[in-house]
Amino acid sequence: MQKAGYLQRTGCRAFDREGVAHEVIELHIVGTRYALRIHDLAQGISGHVFVQVESLVRDWNHYLGATCGLAQVSASGKALNIELFDAGNFTISLSTLKSVMYGNMRKGVVARIPDQPMQPVWKPRRQTMGQQNISARV
Repeated sequence: MQKAGYLQRTGCRAFDREGVAHEVIELHIVGTRYALRIHDLAQGISGHVFVQVESLVRDWNHYLGATCGLAQVSASGKALNIELFDAGNFTISLSTLKSVMYGNMRKGVVARIPDQPMQPVWKPRRQTMGQQNISARV
């Protein structure tokens, strides 16, 4: 896995469409800023539910934009996997994420999950030299 960005908790509040302020953790992935709401993230870590990844816009204040992806705790329970709709899959260590959430660390590393090569559903038959195909009609 290779480093794709970082996450940080700046203590800023971002406003949603209704004008409600939310405390967020900022994600900087491949040059784009995203946000995870801390309240939703705490529920996602404890209950294995999806967390929305939203775009973060700065215009006098921070504003939450459209949903750009989803995040969920991995099956092993050791990482938070992020699927961005247009950018791919990323992961953050859960221990690093908790340290950033609770103020022990200021920044953490976000890594890209490599794309899996497509494998065929069926495997072609292997034939050795001199082997003949025999078929019968029934």
